[in-house]
Amino acid sequence: MSAAPVTSPSRSRDGTAASLLNDEERTRIRAKSAQFAPPAAALPDGRRDLVGLSREELTDIMVEIGEKPFRTKQLWHWIYHQGATDFSRMSSIARPLQEKLAERFIVGRPGVVTEQTSQDSTRKFLFRFRDGQEAETVYIPDRQEDRGAVCISSQVGCTLSCTFCHTGTQALVRNLGAAEIVGQFMAARDSYGEWPSPKGDTPRLLSTIVLMGMGEPLYNYDNVAKAMRIIMDGEGIGLSRRRITLSTSGVVPMMDQCGAELGINLAVSLHAVRDDLRDEIVPLNRKYPIREVIAACRRYPAASNARRITFEYIMLRGVNDSEADARELVRLISGIPAKVNLIPFNPWPGSSYRPSTREQLERFANIVMDAGFASPIRMPRGRDILAACGQLRTESQRLRRAERTDTAPDPAGA
Repeated sequence: MSAAPVTSPSRSRDGTAASLLNDEERTRIRAKSAQFAPPAAALPDGRRDLVGLSREELTDIMVEIGEKPFRTKQLWHWIYHQGATDFSRMSSIARPLQEKLAERFIVGRPGVVTEQTSQDSTRKFLFRFRDGQEAETVYIPDRQEDRGAVCISSQVGCTLSCTFCHTGTQALVRNLGAAEIVGQFMAARDSYGEWPSPKGDTPRLLSTIVLMGMGEPLYNYDNVAKAMRIIMDGEGIGLSRRRITLSTSGVVPMMDQCGAELGINLAVSLHAVRDDLRDEIVPLNRKYPIREVIAACRRYPAASNARRITFEYIMLRGVNDSEADARELVRLISGIPAKVNLIPFNPWPGSSYRPSTREQLERFANIVMDAGFASPIRMPRGRDILAACGQLRTESQRLRRAERTDTAPDPAGA
């Protein structure tokens, strides 16, 4: 009698995701993430960056230097509400303490390498961090109102290699730290002069955050979660969880954790309705197939009619844009509080894909809308500066361990 075929947990016939949702699997993901850990948030002279520290960490540091814990509230106000980067501007703090803080700490920002503004007012920043690595951030203003979304990166490069995405052609260099993630939003605010943080019903120009930039946020969950907790803190930046959306290609175990711990909005980069095709264009599907991704969406605790899950669907001509694909998409998401963002493919150098025709886009959208789901066709923004969806990429390269030590091989095989 022949042996039974070996089936991976993600392909198990019973359809359960239990083996992927336990602590062991999350531990494995975190262990892999640790291989791409960001450098310490400190300068060569030993001064430490206060941006990116939790309240508890900031309190511990104040106690270490002989200060009272109440200093945390003062500093938090100046750093995240007022946007101050110079201790001498913190007028509620006595000058001797200002000088003491300046000797030991900084309130940092990523360096702005380039800042480009598109013809449609989209603005793209190329930020450089202290180790020389770079990532891109995009501000997308609303067309009708004085508000807009900041599209933030979570990694330098990406490990997913989605075939339609320009970022996917850049190898993962490293994760971004909490300071670097928060710093992108703060630097964008610097550019628009939106300090102090607006309160209550005061309009916000930078009104929402979308974790849709470079990288897979759930493969850098701990740093992303820490950064979002800082941004959501009501005594600082004070951005509501309802105004933050995390986009994932479907890292199922961390989707559950994100929903339980952060409760922010969820967007899922689906892009195909059959496993064979999604295996090809979104290789992560080989680990977490469509069935398991959809099941994770159904149990996502923050999902409701008021806060729908967004399914992102890149429209590739002759690949995934047929009427049959649209009907299967409707079947897959039936019963989920959801909307579907149809994204025309944004060409980039070297890609062989073509965008769907306008007529096919509309046929696809009509099938989804007739089933009761909002299905807007996302108009490309910032194409002229390569700031549109799927176009972000930097020239940062993974540093080889051999180059750093002149002896050891690179464990990542770069």
